[in-house]
Amino acid sequence: MKVAKIISLIGLVAMTVAILNAILNGNFAEEGAWIISHPWGVTSLVDLYVGFILFSMWIVYREKSLLRKVIWVALMMVLGNWTAALYIYLALNASQGDWRKFWMGVKAA
Repeated sequence: MKVAKIISLIGLVAMTVAILNAILNGNFAEEGAWIISHPWGVTSLVDLYVGFILFSMWIVYREKSLLRKVIWVALMMVLGNWTAALYIYLALNASQGDWRKFWMGVKAA
């Protein structure tokens, strides 16, 4: 479980740096328009959002509170894998070394 925590933290830091770089140095409207004007750009976005939806299904399964489900899924759709890395890290900590609790959340009881 320690390795999983380290990997999720590395992912969180990497995504934070990448997002900050894009905010500070990029042009979302111009570069977004370029991405959606190319077939592989559209394919990449579809791939990304299919992954976000699949990951969100796991969040919805694990969480008890409707409000927490809605907040996490909204963050997933906006911040993508930054949210996934944070969610995994927090879930790993909350599971206290129990993989069943990690995967199943409140349903593990």
